[in-house]
Amino acid sequence: MKRPMSHSWAGPALALAATLAAWQWPATPGHAADAPAAGSQAATATAASALRAAPPLVGLGPWFNSPPLNLPALRGKVVLVDFWTHGCSNCINTLPHVQAWHQRYKDQGLVVIGVHTPEFPSELEAANVQAAIRRHGLGYPIAMDNDFRTWEAWRNAYWPALYLIDKQGRVVFQHVGEGAYERTEARIQEALRAP
Repeated sequence: MKRPMSHSWAGPALALAATLAAWQWPATPGHAADAPAAGSQAATATAASALRAAPPLVGLGPWFNSPPLNLPALRGKVVLVDFWTHGCSNCINTLPHVQAWHQRYKDQGLVVIGVHTPEFPSELEAANVQAAIRRHGLGYPIAMDNDFRTWEAWRNAYWPALYLIDKQGRVVFQHVGEGAYERTEARIQEALRAP
């Protein structure tokens, strides 16, 4: 689903970003159903340019299940960043897979970080996010991104969106929406095996 832009400066900034060769997805945030189809020109361009330095995690809090984390401190680990919101059914459908990867690979060096970026006013409340974390049995670190600072730093545009970061701090894989669970897990395994 697309999130309407609320920042007056975001339109021009995102229009400029859209002209960059590495980013050919729509600049306006939304749900994964609006994302480019696999195999489309935009999806192919995104896959080809996926190897880039991971943007920072900024403006996050409160954190659940963990003290605050930052990517430089996680160098040497594989990190899976999941942009989600508790009112998005597509996001909810991915959570069991994300939790399973956390459980299966945390002792092998995978760190999962959920970035909860709200779509609706009720999703701004920490108590509601905490209730969703309990309801879905999520044990990995999750931080609230109510001001969209991390969302914007990553130039993310969709819920849900997964970004896999290798041990050197580079984004090596990304997936928007539901599905591709086997492919995503294979990429996690590959990143964990790499030096």
